[in-house]
Amino acid sequence: MSSSIRLRHLRRFSTTTNAAAGIHSPSISVSQAKNKLRTEYDPDKALEIYSSVSKQYYSPSSSRYAQDLTVRRLAKSRRFSEIESLLESHKSDPKISQEPFLSTLIRSYGIAGMLDHAIKTFHQMDQLGTPRSTISFNTLLSACNQSRQFDKVPQLFDEIPKKYKGVSPDKVSYGILIKAYCEAGHPVKGLEVLREMERENVAVTTVTFTTILNALYKKGMTEEAEKLWLEMLKTGCELDVAAYNVRISGFQGGDPEKVKELIDDMSSLGLKPDTISYNYLMTCYFKRGMLDEAKKVYEGLESNGCNPNAATFRSMVFYLCLNGLHEQGYKVFKESVRLNKVPDFNTLKHLAEGLVMKKKTKDAKGLIRTVKKTFPPNFLNAWTKLEKELGLSSCSAGNAEAQEAKESTG
Repeated sequence: MSSSIRLRHLRRFSTTTNAAAGIHSPSISVSQAKNKLRTEYDPDKALEIYSSVSKQYYSPSSSRYAQDLTVRRLAKSRRFSEIESLLESHKSDPKISQEPFLSTLIRSYGIAGMLDHAIKTFHQMDQLGTPRSTISFNTLLSACNQSRQFDKVPQLFDEIPKKYKGVSPDKVSYGILIKAYCEAGHPVKGLEVLREMERENVAVTTVTFTTILNALYKKGMTEEAEKLWLEMLKTGCELDVAAYNVRISGFQGGDPEKVKELIDDMSSLGLKPDTISYNYLMTCYFKRGMLDEAKKVYEGLESNGCNPNAATFRSMVFYLCLNGLHEQGYKVFKESVRLNKVPDFNTLKHLAEGLVMKKKTKDAKGLIRTVKKTFPPNFLNAWTKLEKELGLSSCSAGNAEAQEAKESTG
């Protein structure tokens, strides 16, 4: 079935597709669709869910998320012609004359990596009767970053204000430009733009400062990063948790006491350290071989008003395996499943291999059985391959379990 026919079919038979997607009511809210789309990796079902709410447009923010998730699922399967059909169909909607509505199409094209289509849509605004301002300009610049075509940002930043009246960069535009330079690994160019903003009396946001700070630390330019931090303090920049976390990241491979000190500084300023803050401290302890202290940070998350995230479980499982504590790693894995925060494939691959090495065949099989249900379909082949390599597939599992039973009773 072609992309256009598929989309027409979905619109015409929305009640049927709702049932196919497991939606039992004639219609669902955008919020309900978003919740379903977060855990629906099948692109066809994602498209069906989105189709059932695509006409329910309340605001750009409420509708954008469901659209973006659907586009991500299709892009993951490289179904770009269907993305084009889906987004182009919205150009016949009367709401296309609203700049925020059109901007959601530019954004989604960026998420799909279809930057040429995003740029084309921006240039079509006159034809579509849509006013053009900094809103759509900034969305287009962001689409470049989302497409990871960072070199396009400075080009469009320079060209578009010259071509279209009423479009001029604001503090957000400059921030996106700085992000492009930093993501491309050029934080020094980001600093140059920062100085230009100061000369032009353009307000520098905390986010912009933090973006450069993060890039400097990642480049190992600690001295320059610390100078920028002092500048942030002197200019009266309103520091937030994200800024402190970036600074903490620069010390996570060093002395845990320094990380603790920064966390205490946050608290003294009335800022609440979050899970990311404690993840850095936990990782710092692990890197120093201080396993007991790292475990205490993990166990104390709840008392600190935080919940573990996928990165927490990834670090815990990885370092426990690294230290040969695969049984403990498996317990942490089960907790991650309970909270729907399962670590990545490579981390769990090490855990499965370690469990087999420790003759914990039953646990290894349980792990793979679970992740096959929770991971996206595109990982199924990788898990099946690992299952065979470890002798856990149905044809060889019986021998492995017999061996485990023999050794446990011997």
